[in-house]
Amino acid sequence: MSAALFLDRDGTIIKDVGDVKYITHVKFYDFTFEALQKAQKFFKLFIITNQPGISKNILTHNDVVSVHDFIKNELSMNKITIEEIYYCPHAKEDNCQCRKPNTFFIDEAVAKHKINVNNSFVIGDHPSDVMLAKRCGMQGIYVLTGHGRKHRNEVDNVIVKKNLYYAVDYILKSVQV
Repeated sequence: MSAALFLDRDGTIIKDVGDVKYITHVKFYDFTFEALQKAQKFFKLFIITNQPGISKNILTHNDVVSVHDFIKNELSMNKITIEEIYYCPHAKEDNCQCRKPNTFFIDEAVAKHKINVNNSFVIGDHPSDVMLAKRCGMQGIYVLTGHGRKHRNEVDNVIVKKNLYYAVDYILKSVQV
């Protein structure tokens, strides 16, 4: 069984600019590629993102798939493999089963990719990311990029790091790789 990192998208690996409709809106943080190159030596990488702009008719599924294809391609060109990108198209009010912090996509990844949750982590800039980690029996790492600073007072008893780079560094040191 493999260990995995489940990464939030906006505010964690790319800058949060609101609903990302076009690939020209995708801006990677300076540290994203280096952090993920280090991480993938020991972890399978997944992205899980809530994209409520679809349910609000701001985005289409095709917009999101196009952006995800671009992200995967840019990461691939930097020798980074993303196993899967999962996205929830629903608004919070829809109470769907796939919106973080619900465990739907992690359950799917665990079954499909034989992931060991005890050795896996969730990294994100929203309280829902660390809540997702707790619901799955994983360690959550809360980052202060994106909406992280804004929602910092909504999380407690969680490891907080400046950004993805420091989160990955912490993880690699904590698992003594």
